[in-house]
Amino acid sequence: ADRAAAMTTLITTAKLNDADPQAWLADVLARIAGTPQSRLAELLPWNWHITRNVLKAA
Repeated sequence: ADRAAAMTTLITTAKLNDADPQAWLADVLARIAGTPQSRLAELLPWNWHITRNVLKAA
């Protein structure tokens, strides 16, 4: 039940921030291991669009 609640929270938070939950989670899971702790906030749903657009432009 705890895992389901955690996943529901992640999915809902992504949706509330206009992020596709599946795309956001896939991207975060692919990048989190290589992201320094000081930059983890970039992976949060409310920052994800900004970070993703910057990476696409580079």
